[in-house]
Amino acid sequence: MFDRPLDCLAEAGAASRALHAVRPGALAAWLAEREPGQAAYLTASGFSAKAGERALLPGPDGVAAAVLGVGDDTSPFVFGDLARALPAGSVWHLVEGDYDMAAAVLGFCLGAYRFERFRTAARAPARLVVPAGQLAALRSAGASWMVRDLINTPANLLGPKALAAAAAALGERHGAAVTVIEGDDLAKRFPVIEAVGRGSVAPPAVVRFEWRGPGAAADAPLLSLCGKGVCFDTGGYDLKPAAGMLRMKKDMGGAASVLGAARMIMEEELPIRLVVRIGCVENSVSGAAMRPSDVLQSRKGISIEVGNTDAEGRLVLCDMLAEACEEQPSLLVDCATLTGAARVATGPDLPAFFCNDETWAERFAEAGRLAHDPVWRLPLFAGYDAWLASSVADVNNIAGKPFAGAIVAGLFLQRFVQPGIPWIHVDLYAWNDSNRPGRPEGGEAQAMRAIFAAARRLCVAETKHN
Repeated sequence: MFDRPLDCLAEAGAASRALHAVRPGALAAWLAEREPGQAAYLTASGFSAKAGERALLPGPDGVAAAVLGVGDDTSPFVFGDLARALPAGSVWHLVEGDYDMAAAVLGFCLGAYRFERFRTAARAPARLVVPAGQLAALRSAGASWMVRDLINTPANLLGPKALAAAAAALGERHGAAVTVIEGDDLAKRFPVIEAVGRGSVAPPAVVRFEWRGPGAAADAPLLSLCGKGVCFDTGGYDLKPAAGMLRMKKDMGGAASVLGAARMIMEEELPIRLVVRIGCVENSVSGAAMRPSDVLQSRKGISIEVGNTDAEGRLVLCDMLAEACEEQPSLLVDCATLTGAARVATGPDLPAFFCNDETWAERFAEAGRLAHDPVWRLPLFAGYDAWLASSVADVNNIAGKPFAGAIVAGLFLQRFVQPGIPWIHVDLYAWNDSNRPGRPEGGEAQAMRAIFAAARRLCVAETKHN
């Protein structure tokens, strides 16, 4: 269900039309190589090769070719309209030019995505004959489609059990050792997650899978990934207003993005060890649900006062971070749709991240930039740590002040991370509010490619260190 093929691809060797991509500075020379009628048509129509500008080129049998202006854009997204803008069902091949072929293939596929599982009729996208050597781009696109499908699936069809099954299936498909922790075992190993989920009729679970790349030694770098998988968030007793619940099926977007990154790592067979933890839970209201002012005992031994039941994401993560640290990972990364404050600070398209290690902060930011998956660092400002004080427990899950919500959430999580372990916390939106080239409205795989690129850097960094 969450591993569907890319239906925007055509078989190698299929009859196809030429698709050109041109920059403004090369337009004159490119026009000089076209048939006189095509060149005259483009010139008369004012085609200037600005980013996103498209034109179909006429031929004896109708449409002979197409041209895309890319301006000075080097991202995949300049190619993101093609699959839906070109004639439905038509088949194309990219003509080499002054652009990155991998970015073009990725952008074409990202733009072809639509979540149409429940529609009786769907428009077929244009299809692309992909040149040899683009497997990495196709794997990235496939992982993005999987993440988007997970996020877009409504909560009645993707509850904690279904999310756990999807995570377990991904691990098993790649030969990972998979464990599903639930019931009494969950209460012992992850007591805070169990407390968050006990208010729902859908029991919570944690999926853990462990994988080692071919050729990776027993002491190869260990990357640990943790994902918040809140399949629906009512806010609990601190109930969200109706408008605030409309997109809460996406509250498992951190888990989805972690699974997408894990998929890319395993498909690329990176020479590392990988451990993934996904907290699968629903935050509901019932007589069994946690209440404001309840005190929870965490795995790490830190007691937590529940100042607000709608700040459940950090509760889902804290026990997983504590267990992950017991394994002494080379790098620990968590992803969560955690705070509205992060969206206020950096907007919907730029995930905020926090890091306790300067070297890895620089590496992660660079990885996101190079992968066209940008992230932006916010500070773990120790001066706000006292805001989490509780009069009855070691820590409150919210601050007593209405400021710096994303920073405070990061400071809460930092208490569960062992000093000395490099840790990155990603606070993401996981959603596109509207249709844009390569980014259709709905669930989005944010920080996924950045994490994968960081995993590659982990291999290099550890090799140089040793």
